[in-house]
Amino acid sequence: VAAQLGEQVQTFDPEVVPYARYALTNQGKQLRPVLVALSASAAGKLNDSLVTVAVIIEMIHLATLVHDDVMDSAVLRRRRPTLAANWGNEVSVLLGDCLFAHALNLAASFPTPEICRAVASATKTVCSGEILQTHQRRDFGYTRAQYFKVLEMKTAELFALSCDLGASLAGASASGRMALRKYGLALGTAYQVYDDCLDLFGSEVRVGKSLGSDLANGKLTLPILVVLERGSAADRTQLREWIQRWDPRSLPRVLELLERYDAQNASREIIHDYLKAARRSLEPIPDSSNRAALVGLTEFLAQQTDNLGGA
Repeated sequence: VAAQLGEQVQTFDPEVVPYARYALTNQGKQLRPVLVALSASAAGKLNDSLVTVAVIIEMIHLATLVHDDVMDSAVLRRRRPTLAANWGNEVSVLLGDCLFAHALNLAASFPTPEICRAVASATKTVCSGEILQTHQRRDFGYTRAQYFKVLEMKTAELFALSCDLGASLAGASASGRMALRKYGLALGTAYQVYDDCLDLFGSEVRVGKSLGSDLANGKLTLPILVVLERGSAADRTQLREWIQRWDPRSLPRVLELLERYDAQNASREIIHDYLKAARRSLEPIPDSSNRAALVGLTEFLAQQTDNLGGA
């Protein structure tokens, strides 16, 4: 997948190549390609078409990151300057558009339109989720239901797509595809809650950027919602004031509030609930080392979750 992403760089206009290379070679954990491969292995046999689908989904993901960094005015991504920090917002927005278009072009190369339709639909869902999240910044009437809806749309959808298309191209039955899609939705939601917690309870070395970036952008993540639900009237008012007039120096005081209302443990429990749901979703899948690998992903994330705030 990494090699094919690198090859895609040369399909862009020569003057655009430096930007495309910068975006497409800054790959992180590649969880979505991993899910394509593991879901396919659990459902059937690996084949070359799976690599193409993994490249398409990873390219969609990287395009969303380019746009996210513009919207969040982010300076660092994975410990290096963002595309926007290097070349400005205009280039970044248009490069993200190019990546979306190129991914759909690759999807259209399959002999049937099913892959292209699925990728286009998922991309629409992801972008719609980002719009909803943007509208709900500093909205203190924001509910848990709205929060999880956004997470499912903007993050979990690509996890689910990876599992679904991996299973489909490996010859899975309709019930097998549905089981793996549910697994992807649950795992993706748990992962995003974990990532939201990492922005508050992690370390800057581990995260690769300054903590509290979500608060700086007015995003109300689960730990903040816990305080807004459980806190006294005075504490809720104080928290709202800090977020409305965000100053990074307020972060230690916000963390004190989070500790007072046990927001970290409450968030951990939610992550574990989603991970349990992901494991239950795999029950219809025949027992094998490949299903065990999918279970192993949930166990690893559970371990990372329990280590939040620790060494």
